[in-house]
Amino acid sequence: MEVIFILIAISLVLAGSFLFLFFRAVKGGQFDDNHTPAIRILFENKTVNKDKKVPSTKSK
Repeated sequence: MEVIFILIAISLVLAGSFLFLFFRAVKGGQFDDNHTPAIRILFENKTVNKDKKVPSTKSK
């Protein structure tokens, strides 16, 4: 029974330290995306032609 309390305490300390390190990394800007805005101009935009007429299947 004592082992369970020790393991729970260790797991809480470990989870708290991971949470602290995660928030520190987010605040430090480690997950900021600096690469994508620079290459976004290279992506081609697909234009949609709204005036495109659908050919009729009826015979004249």
